[in-house]
Amino acid sequence: MLRRMAEPEPYPEDPTADPETIELRYRYHRARRHARVRAREESRLARYRFFIAMTVLVAIAIAFLVAAWHEIQRLFGL
Repeated sequence: MLRRMAEPEPYPEDPTADPETIELRYRYHRARRHARVRAREESRLARYRFFIAMTVLVAIAIAFLVAAWHEIQRLFGL
């Protein structure tokens, strides 16, 4: 003899889902997505700023080395 399985309870309509709550959740998730995109963009821009700053510092260091080398050549007659 086959026993019948219990029927699943019907999924109730969500009576608490008012449009204002739904809109607030959309705004929340939209803000999180924008914050994530903004953070990724800021990270990319920070990387560019770092490489620009390093390039400027290396260029200044090379300029000082060249100036010092010329001064050493002038002083010691090399």
